[in-house]
Amino acid sequence: MESPEPELIRQSWQAVNRSPLEHGTILFTRLFDLEPDLLPLFQYNCRQYSSSEECLSSPEFLDHIRKVMLVIDAAVTNVEDLSSLEEYLAGLGRKHRAVGVKLSSFSTVGEALLYMLEKCLGPAFTPAMRAAWRQLYGAVVQAMSRGWDNE
Repeated sequence: MESPEPELIRQSWQAVNRSPLEHGTILFTRLFDLEPDLLPLFQYNCRQYSSSEECLSSPEFLDHIRKVMLVIDAAVTNVEDLSSLEEYLAGLGRKHRAVGVKLSSFSTVGEALLYMLEKCLGPAFTPAMRAAWRQLYGAVVQAMSRGWDNE
């Protein structure tokens, strides 16, 4: 598979990654707006969040946001050699499958990711950048989807 435009990816990510928690929160706020059914999947110590606001302000969830941003960061760092992340991403896929995440939800996550990049970068987020990110995200989800394949 052709690797996405590394320069476009790195350049756009630099701005976002200066404040990962802030931007990760934008991503998940958008995700819960688009797919509210995902909220019940996040429970810590058997506590169910009654609203996305409550979820987004909990320390456990902020920790999850940080982890998600680190995964994107790893993908950006290895954009020219995504195959080096194959095993790691397949394992991540298995973890998500185990807690009941459907593979189809990842397309919504992709929409939320593009929304967050657009919010952060404004007019600097060009169509070429969007295409590069779509490609990168597609490759990440493809690797993660191996965690849904029957072992």
